[in-house]
Amino acid sequence: MKNADLLTRRQKAIPHGVATAAPIFIEYAENAMMRDVEGREYIDFAGGIAVLNVGHRHPRVIKAVEKQLARYTHTAFQVAAYEPYIELAERLNALAPIDGDAKTILFTTGADATENAVKVARAYTGRPGIIAFAGGFHGRTLLTSAMTGKVNPYKKGLGPFPSEIYHLPFPSETTGVTIEDTEKALNFLFAADLEPERVAAFIFEPVQGEGGFHSPVPSFYELLDSMRRQHGIQIIADEVQTGFGRTGKMFGIEHAPIQPDLITIAKSLAGGFPLSGLIGRSELMDAIAPGGLGGTYGGSPVGIAAALAVLDVIEEEGLLERAVEIGNIIRDCIEGLALSNDTVNIAGLRGPGAMIAFDILDDEGKPNAVGAKAVCARALEQGLVLLSCGQHGQAIRILVPLTVSNDTLDTGLKILAKSLSLSSATGPEAA
Repeated sequence: MKNADLLTRRQKAIPHGVATAAPIFIEYAENAMMRDVEGREYIDFAGGIAVLNVGHRHPRVIKAVEKQLARYTHTAFQVAAYEPYIELAERLNALAPIDGDAKTILFTTGADATENAVKVARAYTGRPGIIAFAGGFHGRTLLTSAMTGKVNPYKKGLGPFPSEIYHLPFPSETTGVTIEDTEKALNFLFAADLEPERVAAFIFEPVQGEGGFHSPVPSFYELLDSMRRQHGIQIIADEVQTGFGRTGKMFGIEHAPIQPDLITIAKSLAGGFPLSGLIGRSELMDAIAPGGLGGTYGGSPVGIAAALAVLDVIEEEGLLERAVEIGNIIRDCIEGLALSNDTVNIAGLRGPGAMIAFDILDDEGKPNAVGAKAVCARALEQGLVLLSCGQHGQAIRILVPLTVSNDTLDTGLKILAKSLSLSSATGPEAA
């Protein structure tokens, strides 16, 4: 079987609206390694887009799933409940940085989680308005696309979108947007479009994922907290990509001086199995009457078994500390490459823990999306799977499993260095 043959079949059978970054087809994966149908091996620096913090097929996760498969795979929690759902909710409630008692509901996808967070916030406050931020990514349903702060490809030609969704600039040192810019836009919003008493919640990522791995300036949290205290506007932390150890904390918001009212989770929660959730203050979570929340597949028993094992692995293998260690190794490598005269133009190294990104710029210092894609393509040719991201597509992001060995990490970084080398680049991407 050949990748090219499968690519032809894919093009005939599957709409091109769902993109695939690498033109390869995987038949086997383990920890931070993947093997395609032609037998070629790749180091995985994408982690299934931040899903595989505990790596591909972690033995502890696989064992838990196999045990659950021998018992039952589905009942629908709304029909006949099961104890593991309660156990996972209890553990997440205890871990989440929520002020006071917390409750958790489980879903299937990240978009499920963020969309239901809006439902809960609106039900609790009795208000319609939701304020999101430019560069944020919250999903691909109509509501979550509306909240996503990037037009192409997530909104272009797909409207109209649900109403009462508003956007502000996201203040970050790496984008040049200041907290004064954000405050000015917020004041304008309150003057021109809606009063603060009609706003249910702010929703944001503690570190923007698809937007380019940008962290907000510290005063951003002071602004959100002041709006909560003055106007009762709730705070939703979208932890779909930052959660479960990626940033060196269990949740990315733990780097901040505030506690959110609601936290959305997914991706690395279940080690590759589809499971998501919403954690929140009990009084918010109980604002919707029975039947108003749920989903046929929400809280899959198989996904829950995987998630319980993931939490054990994170604790027992010290993956929070390992994320910091991995991040330091990657930063040291990128900083060294940025000083070299034999690399493409690298700038803007950023991200907490092992959530690392940097920009590829052209010879005028402008975002170079073509160059970033070329770096990813050269890396793939040498056996390294990389992803780009960012408002302009100029950023290279690294989401290697936190269980990666030092030898594999070192090999991957050597391939990355070769892929960034000017001697390997030709055309506009060499700028």
